[in-house]
Amino acid sequence: MKALTWQGKRSVSVENAPDPTIVDPTDAIVRITSTAICGSDLHLYEVLGPFMDAGDILGHEPMGVVEEVGADVTNLKPGDRVVIPFTISCGECFMCRNGLQSQCETTQVKEYNSGARLFGFSRLYGSVPGGQAEYLRVPFADYGPIKIPSVGEDERFLFLSDVIPTAWQAVQYAAVPEGGTLAVLGLGPIGQMSARIGRHLGYRVIGVEPLEERREMAQRHGIETIEEGDGVVEKLREMTQGRGPDSVVDAVGMEAHGSPVAGVAHAATNLLPPALGRAAMQNAGVDRLNVLYTAIDAVRRGGTISLSGVYGGMKDPLPMLTMFDKQIQLRMGQCNVRRWVDDLLPLVDDPSDPLGVLDLKTHTAPLDDAPAMYEKFQKKEDGCIKVVLKP
Repeated sequence: MKALTWQGKRSVSVENAPDPTIVDPTDAIVRITSTAICGSDLHLYEVLGPFMDAGDILGHEPMGVVEEVGADVTNLKPGDRVVIPFTISCGECFMCRNGLQSQCETTQVKEYNSGARLFGFSRLYGSVPGGQAEYLRVPFADYGPIKIPSVGEDERFLFLSDVIPTAWQAVQYAAVPEGGTLAVLGLGPIGQMSARIGRHLGYRVIGVEPLEERREMAQRHGIETIEEGDGVVEKLREMTQGRGPDSVVDAVGMEAHGSPVAGVAHAATNLLPPALGRAAMQNAGVDRLNVLYTAIDAVRRGGTISLSGVYGGMKDPLPMLTMFDKQIQLRMGQCNVRRWVDDLLPLVDDPSDPLGVLDLKTHTAPLDDAPAMYEKFQKKEDGCIKVVLKP
């Protein structure tokens, strides 16, 4: 089969790889019909190279049609159309039963003290072959895959794999009070959907974003927007009776602009031999924290910050005096996809498209064009916000 593989920093290529097969009786093999490029994929493309190996198959936002199931799979059959959550969880352990599927005790990567295995996402999360390929082996297939209607555009359902549940969890974790104001920092795919979900739930939403085309996309869905830059905290306060927003979603994460020292640290780490690079990131890694600092400054006293952007540093300096004095609540974590599916599937399947899922994709390309699309997405060229690949 064809698959997109990691080859080095800012280097990916489409290669021939062995077709996946049933390994465990709980497996399924899915033929991929659509698979998206995520902002988290850019972390692998740019920052997390020490945890990658040449030939790793990327991608954690796939959907397709079941081709084969293992002997113990009873909920799926060949021909079923499914979306694959990016987290791999068993559905039976303590964590899964308590709605923390991203911490699944059965699939935790204990070597790195990490949570549940993820598709296509480095040694830190199990080096599981990902879904930017023609076929995908799916473990725990009785629990993970989301069965969807046999008709309808892929893009109506595809983003249940990551974007929509991650954004939903981000807004739930933000704990916006009734009638309150939510600020969303960063209007990439997760920020776009977080803002729309906030509006759907009845909140006032203000999006902060430097790129005009991303602000315009949010504005189409009733989101107030301001341009990121100097004075953004003051602008947010001016718009909220001088207090700041009740809640803030940081939808950017570790590669925020405006953090040059951390940027140099990222570059230096990637120049080390892989084993030394991994040790450096695990013990002394720092993130670009400009957006998180903005969230801490902007949120009102007693407010909540929800982190949906991925962070990976171990020595990140935080302004604890400010956080304590302002009585800030902070929530974060990988998305527990299966926890939110029952809330989201009816919204996604609604013909009126209340979350605007059909207005998120900006680019479609065949799998062979994936390397060029990674570069375009990373450089934010040509209005690129969300890329869907067609194997």
